[in-house]
Amino acid sequence: MKTTLLTAAIASVLSLGIVGMSAQAADEVTTEKCFGLAKAGMNDCAGASHACSGQSKTNGGGKEFVKLPKGTCERLVGGSLTAK
Repeated sequence: MKTTLLTAAIASVLSLGIVGMSAQAADEVTTEKCFGLAKAGMNDCAGASHACSGQSKTNGGGKEFVKLPKGTCERLVGGSLTAK
């Protein structure tokens, strides 16, 4: 009985990890990092001087990015697919 419950618990944890990874992979396929557009405090992830989203200090920082649907970034003035 204990073995069955333990096996079920481990399987549940592993399946949650797989679902989380596949959602992240799907996001990476449909979005791109767009540098140079984020307003101060509105960046999506870590930058050169910090380790978390929402911590950018300036508007349009060349090393700060926001995630946008693929194909959008290069159509925006100031948008770049690489850090400046």
